[in-house]
Order: sequence, then C-alpha cells, then structure tokens
Amino acid sequence: MNRPYTAILIVPTGVGAEIGGYAGDALPVAKVMAQVCDRLITHPNVLNGASLYWNLPNTFYVEGYGLDKFAAGCWGLRPVHQNRIGLLLDQGIEPELRLRHLQAADAARATLGLSLTDYVISDAPLEVELRSSASGASWGTIGNPDSLLRAAEVLINKAGAEAIAVVARFPDNIDEQVDQNYRHGKGVDPIAGAEAVISHLIVRTFQIPCAHSPALSPAPLDPDLSPRSAAEELGYTFLPCVLVGLSRAPQFILPQTHQLPEPTDIWANQVDAVIVPATACGGSTLLSLNNRRCQIITVLENKTQMQVPPEPLGIKCIQLNSYLEAVGALVAHKAGINLSALSSKISSLQLFVSG
Repeated sequence: MNRPYTAILIVPTGVGAEIGGYAGDALPVAKVMAQVCDRLITHPNVLNGASLYWNLPNTFYVEGYGLDKFAAGCWGLRPVHQNRIGLLLDQGIEPELRLRHLQAADAARATLGLSLTDYVISDAPLEVELRSSASGASWGTIGNPDSLLRAAEVLINKAGAEAIAVVARFPDNIDEQVDQNYRHGKGVDPIAGAEAVISHLIVRTFQIPCAHSPALSPAPLDPDLSPRSAAEELGYTFLPCVLVGLSRAPQFILPQTHQLPEPTDIWANQVDAVIVPATACGGSTLLSLNNRRCQIITVLENKTQMQVPPEPLGIKCIQLNSYLEAVGALVAHKAGINLSALSSKISSLQLFVSG
C-alpha cells in the first residue's frame, strides 16, 4: 500500500496575492487540492473566510511559524479529533464589540458543537499598530506583547486550552486608499501582516496552535465591493472561521519532549509536494523543503507584491501558469507519472557521458 500523498499549499500573508490575498479567496484552491491529496497542509490565510469556512477533513490548519518549524524538521504534526479552544480578548476592545465576539463564540459552541474554555481579557490593551514595508507587504507591531503572553499562559495552564484564538482591537484609521483598494479586490490586505505577528508570538512561545481575528468597527456599505473581499462584510466579527480552523488544528510534536510516536504523526520527510506563488519563493518553509525530496510547484498566475522568483535562490521547481495546471501536476505526481509523458512531444534517451 502506498503511503499517504501529502502536499503543502502556501499563499503568504499580507503580500497582495491575487489569489489568497483577500477574504479566504484561496479556499476554493484548497478544496480542489484536498480532493487529489490524501493530506493537505496549509495555513490560516488560505482557509480563513471570516464568517465563511469549509470543513475539509484531510486538511491541516497550521499557523505560519509552526509551518516553518515543521518544514525545517524541528516539529511534527499530530492530527486531533478536537481541540479545546481558549478565547483571548484584547482589553482595548469596546464593551459592545467585545459582546459581539462573545456571542459569535457562543454561536460556534451551540451551532457547531465546538469546545471552548472560558475566555480571558488581556491585563492591558495590546495596542496593535499597522505598518507597510517598502515592498508593499503589510506588517505591524504589538505595544504590549507581554500582556498577550500572560493571557495566553492563563488559558493554557489554568483553563486547559489546547489552542488559542486571539481577538485584538485593530485601529480604525487605516489608510483610506489602501482600504478601498483591498475592498475592491486590489492591493494588499492592510491588517494581515500584523495578524501574523500576533499568532507567531504565541506559537513560538507555547508551541500550541493559534490564529487571530481582528476586532474592527463595521465598515460602511460599498456597492462596488469585490466578491473576493465580501466575506468580511457578513457580520461584526471574523471569529467563526478561526474557531472552526483551530478546533481540529494538529498539535505540534517536539522531539526533545520524547513524546511517543503515533501512526498518524506527520513529519517534513513525508511531504511530497509544495505549491506557492511564483513571485513569493523566499519563505522559510519553501527554502527548507527545497533541501528535501519534495516536488515544488510555482504558480505564475498568482502574482504578489513580492519579487522573489525561485531561480536566484537555487530552487528547482515546476513552473505552471495556473492552479488548475498545478492540480493536474499533483495528480500526475501522486500517480507516479512523469509530466513529460503527458505531452505530444517526448525526446529519446541520450547517452550519459561521465567526466
């Protein structure tokens, strides 16, 4: 029996990806790839669609820092049936907006049957600030990271949380032109980079699944809204998709803790393929997997604000135009078929001359 075919789908956060740079608009790509892979590993930016989500039983929701550590071989992934999620709320969220998020969490418990601990509020406002880099990518800072970590520690050690959902108050004074571009399906998500900073900090510190949902004042109605951004207009909170993703996010395995292996554990040497945008090849996950026996597929159609192609980095890959072609390449790879055999032109073998 063949071992499970395992692929990783990456769409970097906050880099203006034309597919996956908006409100969960890479989820259709993940849904298709999950049909042809036995196991698909991806990250919240791909699967999070605010109030919209989709249960993909063979897909693993792994935060970006955790994905980097997995690809480097430092951490493994252990599938679970269910996580108890701890909800961490920023003290800076106004009472009415806080109540909206608590009601969304209760709805996830009552309607979806998710398991949550009691929530905590940080002992100081987290004070998120938004930034953008010269390349156009978004990022941000947290004014009180210690408060974030103290609250997470309470959820883990006292409430028994196995995953952490963070809701931080994000500033409403986002650059108007940047925000309009995003809502109209152009440019960069102005808050995505700061979200990644928050989740990275918790995963790095506690080695526990984490994802973030921003708290924002409702935006005014816009008749020209792009369908790719529309998922974020459906309610007062983006929390539902985060809770659904974390409910079955795999736990991290650290070899130094001497955990007994389980048959379903996943390690980097079991990854068969990774799919990334062709201009965003500088990430740690991809660079680590380039040193393994792993088929790298880059997609030209998914343009980003980054200009990091595979060739200068010495990354050997199959470069394809679209995700439809990438799905076909995954099917062929899983079947053990050389892609050249699917072409009308195949060259004869040549004598290999050594020396």
